[in-house]
Amino acid sequence: MKKNEPNKGAENTLKATRQLTRRLPGRVQSDSVNRLRASVDNLRISFLPELVIRVKAADEVGIVLKIAHKYGIAVTTRGAGSSATGSAVPLHGGWVLDMADLKQLKVDPVTRIVSAQAGVVTADMQKEVERYGLFFPPDPSSKKYSTIGGNVACNAGGMRCVKYGVTRDYVLGIEGFFASGESFNLGLPLKKYVSGLNLRDLLIGSEGTLGVVTRIHFKLILKPVKRWTGMFAFRSESAALKSVVGLFKAGLDPSVLEFLDRQSVCCAERYTGKTIFTNQPRSSILLIELDGRDSEVREQKKCLLKYMEGRATAYQIAPNEAQAEKIWQVRRTCSQAMFSLGDTKLNEDVVVPIEKQAELIRYTIALKKEIGLATPTFGHAGDGNLHVHIMYNRASRAESKRAKKGIKQLMKKVVDLGGTITGEHGVGLAKVHFMPMQHSKTEIASMRAVKDALDPKGILNPGKIFGDFEVWNHEPTEVTLPWDHR
Repeated sequence: MKKNEPNKGAENTLKATRQLTRRLPGRVQSDSVNRLRASVDNLRISFLPELVIRVKAADEVGIVLKIAHKYGIAVTTRGAGSSATGSAVPLHGGWVLDMADLKQLKVDPVTRIVSAQAGVVTADMQKEVERYGLFFPPDPSSKKYSTIGGNVACNAGGMRCVKYGVTRDYVLGIEGFFASGESFNLGLPLKKYVSGLNLRDLLIGSEGTLGVVTRIHFKLILKPVKRWTGMFAFRSESAALKSVVGLFKAGLDPSVLEFLDRQSVCCAERYTGKTIFTNQPRSSILLIELDGRDSEVREQKKCLLKYMEGRATAYQIAPNEAQAEKIWQVRRTCSQAMFSLGDTKLNEDVVVPIEKQAELIRYTIALKKEIGLATPTFGHAGDGNLHVHIMYNRASRAESKRAKKGIKQLMKKVVDLGGTITGEHGVGLAKVHFMPMQHSKTEIASMRAVKDALDPKGILNPGKIFGDFEVWNHEPTEVTLPWDHR
């Protein structure tokens, strides 16, 4: 059978389905409701699978993969479906392997390690480890819904990455199954482990294309005892982002450092009907959190406020958790508020060197004028990971054409600045078109060689990372997902 042709034919599909149903009775769903649910993730482009398998135990994953491998059936692994790039969408149909019921969780407060199955929800794990005074820092915005397995598959980040790093930085070991259905155990719940090649990190961020992870061992750190939040206004985006560079030079160590451009702030103010800084509407904004010991936070706060004198034009400080939540609500409002600028958005989680962020923002403003479409931008200024959006109305052919042109120009600019096409969402379907911008032919060929070695029949999440897919040419599906309108 040729590689990258997962479905050989109706006969093999029928045989595989019969074996699967016999081996895993009660796990196989073929009804239209479950198939539709499993056909879409947060990219909101739908491709129907033939079956959905909701496993209840890790060894059932091996059974599914052995049958799929034998008959060449495509398998797309799914957690909560919160992926923003279509990495959980079954592009080639086949089977969806639903991991949501794998929820075992064990905390070892002595070694400060937590072992979690792939279906554990991120926020639930964070809450559990904090009962022991411990802390798991990676915090994607979808953490109330996203699963740990999905976080590992996409190497998820979040707002705290500036100080604490991304998911990969906390993974000690992973357990799971290769495409053949054979199990792997890459790393252990140990702080030191250097035996053999580091296949563990190869699978992290591979979006289910190299194997299926069923259990992860994470290292934990002590939970910070104190947090402080402040919000600072600036006359321009460049002023805000230049302050970010100087802030680090001044020795400050924020746990969160978020940026909102004036387009985003304007949307938020229109959406809520409230001016964020009463006397300075439509300012560019930095939201900053400090954490650590009481004395450490006091000292950092003092240095930060002194640093901001003469730079920020105004600021607000949160005296308590409730007020801090109001400040962070400004950041959370931006994404939904920007739909006042168009009914469709192209959202790119690009990363550039910190000192190049001001140049990138100047480019997005110039791009707005060139293509006549809004380019609201916000994101994690502390690590250079900005979320640039191009807003347009899909029914307008002219706007759609300009949006497509703009997003390609944006991604080229990011790479020219020494940046990357994705920082935390992964490649999935939404970014495959841009892979040749980021990687040479030799690099992509090397990645394909790894894929062929671990998945010789090409059954695992086919169509992702490699190939081509132009997301703007596909109609989004009208669907309400659990995290909508929250």
